[in-house]
Amino acid sequence: MKVKAANGIARILKAEGVSWISCYPTSHINNAAGEENLPIYMMGEERFGIAVADAYSRVTCGKRIGACTAMAGLNAAGIQMAYGAIAQAWEDSSPVLIMAEGLSRGASRHTHFDIAGALKPVTKWVGEIDRAELVPDYMRRAFTQLRSGRPGPVLLLVPKDLGEYDEAQHPYTPVKGWRTGPDPDDVKAAIGALRAAKDPLIYAGEGVYYSDATAELLRFAELAHVPVLTTLKAKGAFPENHPLSVGVRGSLAAHYLEKCDVLFAIGSSLFPNRFSHAIPDPQKKTIVQCNVDILDINRSYETKHAVIGDAKLTLEALTAELEKQGPKKRTGLTDEISAGRKEHMAKFRPFMESNDKPINPYRVIGDLMKVLDPKASFVTADSGNTRDQTSTVYEAQIPRGHLGWGNVSTLGFSFAGAFSAKLAYPDRQCVNITGDAGVCYMMGSFEAAARYGVGITTLHINNGGYSGYGPGFWGKGHDPYTWKVSDHGSACMASMAGAVGWHAEDVSEPSEIIPALKRAFDENAKGRPAYLEFICSHHPVHGGWVGRE
Repeated sequence: MKVKAANGIARILKAEGVSWISCYPTSHINNAAGEENLPIYMMGEERFGIAVADAYSRVTCGKRIGACTAMAGLNAAGIQMAYGAIAQAWEDSSPVLIMAEGLSRGASRHTHFDIAGALKPVTKWVGEIDRAELVPDYMRRAFTQLRSGRPGPVLLLVPKDLGEYDEAQHPYTPVKGWRTGPDPDDVKAAIGALRAAKDPLIYAGEGVYYSDATAELLRFAELAHVPVLTTLKAKGAFPENHPLSVGVRGSLAAHYLEKCDVLFAIGSSLFPNRFSHAIPDPQKKTIVQCNVDILDINRSYETKHAVIGDAKLTLEALTAELEKQGPKKRTGLTDEISAGRKEHMAKFRPFMESNDKPINPYRVIGDLMKVLDPKASFVTADSGNTRDQTSTVYEAQIPRGHLGWGNVSTLGFSFAGAFSAKLAYPDRQCVNITGDAGVCYMMGSFEAAARYGVGITTLHINNGGYSGYGPGFWGKGHDPYTWKVSDHGSACMASMAGAVGWHAEDVSEPSEIIPALKRAFDENAKGRPAYLEFICSHHPVHGGWVGRE
């Protein structure tokens, strides 16, 4: 039977387990998806069409691939607008599939914009389909890239006029993806370094998530009896209520990162960027790096021992070798970590219990933690102070109970994170926390959440400006001329959310935080999104990153 190229793509997506696509019109692939009964989530603008699919791949750890379309072809404005979202997926190694209209044969002379050339620097692979019968071949290549090796975004360019192909002559079989195991000699050397260490530290990254290795990480850490630090992107990959967890950032994390003589990294690039630690005195430490990609070996620091392979297979091999060589006993470690955790929280607990008005942002997070079930919820926070404050005190106890980002994050992405998490985990309570800047980015897609009945809660920390940018008790700020925005008296964002169908409230009393959260969650249970606007103070205080000013 013959099928149009775009319809063949929609059928293959369904065969690959893709349960929906996100978009902002226009695309002939959207029409094909509709004809093939593949659900479509149409967002409020191009960037969120990409971001929702990106977030879905992230929150499911690549087990389910997020797929989306962007307007392109001769009118490439859509994919140009979406460039930042694609670049974010590239920087954070997210396996998202982007499909866009390619140029018809001979049409390249009518445009200045080279879509494939422009997007190659921010994609793992670009496929340009130029014949209908090649659709199955290109889709196989796309899903091979999405499910194998280092994750990353894939772009497929599909011209409108490809015509049809015969499915019987060009059948499609879903792609499983492939993993590689580590060299046994490298495993022995790595375990030898771990056993010889006086003060080792495991530093786990998001590669643990994408290889579905959280259980293996837990087993290895407990066997080795070594403290575990995670990157912001890997927050929750190791339960933060575990006696060996030293969290993500702040005084406890800093103590063990500075103290360690062997840094045992698993699934982490070790990039010393703005949202991660720099390794202090790296020349005095033995760095063991277990990674799926040699790109990160000897990149930011000298790697003394490298173990190349999938994190799950690597952790299984490391555990077996450690059992063979025998783990080293470390007495008093969990008591030391417990004391350090209490010391870390002692700084922030008063803020989390504060009755000050305007409300201290930490009081909002503290009360949220009292209401949420940590075993049945999802929390993410936007770039800026909301990310920094949430990641400092919020305790993630289950895999993907929290979504963080590492290299870059476009403002407003927390909304896409919560939206997609609710689609992936409908029984979880899904919450995103944002500030004044993030709200302005995401508001255009609020109508979509109401239209589709996606019951999430957005917490807006409204302090009338970009916290820490201007002057305050912390000093003059880093951008004293560009920090102030309209305060709640002149711009009520809750009213805007309410106008497009959300349950919306303003909250100015600390005692009303928990009741408002409960009302919001009750509305979520009915399939209605909720928006809580908290009138807060500026309080840009949070756990630091080692090696950062």
